[in-house]
Amino acid sequence: MSKSISSKVEALAAPIASELNLELVDVEFKKEGPNWFLRVFIDSEAGVDLDDCEALSERLSEVLDAADPVSEAYFLEVSSPGAERPLKKEADIEKAVGKGVYVTTYEPVDGEKAFEGILRAFENHTLTIEGKVKTRTVTYTVPYTKVANARLSILV
Repeated sequence: MSKSISSKVEALAAPIASELNLELVDVEFKKEGPNWFLRVFIDSEAGVDLDDCEALSERLSEVLDAADPVSEAYFLEVSSPGAERPLKKEADIEKAVGKGVYVTTYEPVDGEKAFEGILRAFENHTLTIEGKVKTRTVTYTVPYTKVANARLSILV
């Protein structure tokens, strides 16, 4: 249920975000304790500030009230995805080349299911990640089709 609600809200929010020159990063609908939360994550090249979040929240609230895709009572939250933003689409991965990433896979790739390091390339549906194992630099090649989750990573 929460996936279909997220998809419906994403379809409603994307045009509004675009009009405001914002990128819709993700939408999630989650129950935490007794409450439901509808979280909308936005970003832009210049970053996101409180005014951006407020503008999208106000416009989206009106659209959600009219379309009524959520039957439960919920709290709407609009925010930046933060420094470790998720990389949901291929375009997100392409923009992350040269940055720190953390990637998990559905099944092991060369015996590993988690990879962290600098994304050196994304070519032919393959991620090339340069990481560290103790003091040694290692290069991982991960097929995009095996990626379960990916996000930016703040490397220490």
